[in-house]
Amino acid sequence: MVTPERWVLNPRPQYLSWFAAVTTKATESPGGSRSTASASSVFGVGARAQIVRCGQHYREDGCLLRRRDSWTFPNVGLSSWRVGARPQQKGIALRIRLCCRSSTAVVAVGALIAAMAACGSTGSDRAGAADAGRAEVVGALDRLVEAGHVHGAQVVVTDHGRVWTATAGMGDIERGIPFPDDARVRIGSNTKTYVATVMLQLVAEGKVELDAPVERYLPGVVHGPGIDDDRITIRNLLQHTSGLPEFAAEFGETPKPGQIDIHTDQVRWGRGDLAEVLRNVLTAPADFEPGAKWAYSNTNYLVVAMVIEKISGDSVGAEITRRIIEPLGLRDTYYPDPDETDIRGPHPAGYSEIGGERVDYTRQNVSWAGPAGAMVATGADLNRFFSALLDGKLLPPAQLAEMKRTVPIGDSGSQLGYGLGLMHWRLPCGKDSWGHGGDIDGFETRGGVVNGRAVTVSVNQVPESSADVTKVVDAALCAAS
Repeated sequence: MVTPERWVLNPRPQYLSWFAAVTTKATESPGGSRSTASASSVFGVGARAQIVRCGQHYREDGCLLRRRDSWTFPNVGLSSWRVGARPQQKGIALRIRLCCRSSTAVVAVGALIAAMAACGSTGSDRAGAADAGRAEVVGALDRLVEAGHVHGAQVVVTDHGRVWTATAGMGDIERGIPFPDDARVRIGSNTKTYVATVMLQLVAEGKVELDAPVERYLPGVVHGPGIDDDRITIRNLLQHTSGLPEFAAEFGETPKPGQIDIHTDQVRWGRGDLAEVLRNVLTAPADFEPGAKWAYSNTNYLVVAMVIEKISGDSVGAEITRRIIEPLGLRDTYYPDPDETDIRGPHPAGYSEIGGERVDYTRQNVSWAGPAGAMVATGADLNRFFSALLDGKLLPPAQLAEMKRTVPIGDSGSQLGYGLGLMHWRLPCGKDSWGHGGDIDGFETRGGVVNGRAVTVSVNQVPESSADVTKVVDAALCAAS
């Protein structure tokens, strides 16, 4: 059973206070009375605590830290933090306000976590290591926002079925609110892993051959200057070794012949015709011979989706829904309709820097990205998807092994490898991680899976460098669990 924990850090430079609210299940007396207990002896930061009814929310202008968890406290003196009898009646909530003068609040947060974990676990050493790891992750997320790289950020960690979330900065600048607890974001190129999974399921069903030429499934479709559809295989497409040119211009760059400028109103608000997009980009020459090297190209996944639709007789979005989203119960994940511009459900605003100005890109028609990057999900759902994929719940062993066969990204000494819609990299702590990542106007997501721990970091602005976001992912994946 997954037990959610929610942490929200919303620092604003003009404030010097950090507020914390911790909600747990505890015991209320038969008369329904509420009591107050000092927490200063526990946290050493002049904290105050008050027992209130479960379900009440704590919000205050300034910094916000809120936690919901399932540790149980009996009707004993709270300052002792002993665990005894099970609760008899209604749950109650413990609120704690922590006042600090600087970013040392992260230390106070760590003390709070450690104190709570000590009550709910007999393995105090293990709990202490895990809590130190959480404090490190929270600090890395906070620094990401404080450095001005992004407006807001959220990390979701799923650790052997247990979920906790931390959020920093602003989810919506105009409204002055943080990321929602279960924030849905545009996940960009993470979409490719879903598409690749569907294709490999078709391979497992004997409907597609990985090393067959694309010409077998789409005769006469993939051709152009130096582009031979009889030499480009399905594997080449999934692995970005086809040599097909990129159809979307890079952020801030002038489109090359055959490319689209995604920042025009026509592309942002219009319904994308992916067949036309493909025809236009294939007027440009091939970047290299099939299989000669690796180079990322969104065009590959337009073609993969066309093959899926040709074989299945249904849209790629419908196949992803039927084969992945519904079986895994991913309630906060969807493939947008072709004319859809709004993000369904709770979500932050998404921003892009265009011409030196901040532009709200929350609303947009992403049909131009389609199978290369159109999907929406929460961090928790992304963690569940990648965990299920790597646990063999979506693909047979043979196809999962093919997916994890990588080619180097960049020079031969690179620690990065790309498989079939899946990336591998070596973490600073020496662990091997698998995942993907995605950028689209307004949002960037990075994440990975290591030994039962899955992490997703979402930010509501594409930063100049993804390295700062990756540091948060690395900290979360390397943290003691």
